[in-house]
Amino acid sequence: MSRLLRLLRLVCLPLVLAACSPAEPPVQKLPFKGSDLSGVAFGGDFALTAHDGQRVALSDYRGKVVALFFGYTHCPDVCPTTMLEYAAARRALGEDGRGLQVLFVSLDPARDTPAVLKGYVPHFDPAFVGLTGTADEVAAVAGRFKVVANRVAGEGGGYTLDHSAGSYLIGRDGQLRVYQAYGTPADALAHDIRILLR
Repeated sequence: MSRLLRLLRLVCLPLVLAACSPAEPPVQKLPFKGSDLSGVAFGGDFALTAHDGQRVALSDYRGKVVALFFGYTHCPDVCPTTMLEYAAARRALGEDGRGLQVLFVSLDPARDTPAVLKGYVPHFDPAFVGLTGTADEVAAVAGRFKVVANRVAGEGGGYTLDHSAGSYLIGRDGQLRVYQAYGTPADALAHDIRILLR
């Protein structure tokens, strides 16, 4: 009988230990200045039209750190400020800045055609890419990243958009890693990008 118990222990103990172990190794927490999103279950790959008219997917930028920002070219404050901070962060990275790809997804596809984006996005940095698509495509991508935008009527038939103002950093493996709140300065952006470039 004791031999049977020993045999059962030998067989069952590894099974019990395996059941108690996590299925995947825990994600290592890194000292980001922004909010660590490692392991979240939103975001993911998508495809839109770049400001040069070519269809591109987020996965086309694997191997680079991607800064993903949702805005629009008629934005009076949040969008240009954020783009300027990313341009300054890229400069602060020096040679490592080549490992960063900034993607500006327009939340206003009716006005932000590829030609309009081409006249706007590269002014912040020639390497930055503006993305647009149909209204449904843009809404689907925004929804995947929990971005909201509400149209606010203005004078003379014009409008503005109240929209989510933060941005995301996506690791070289294509995984969502960091949320950067609006107003994050260039040095903090560069800090987190450096961590992801390692």
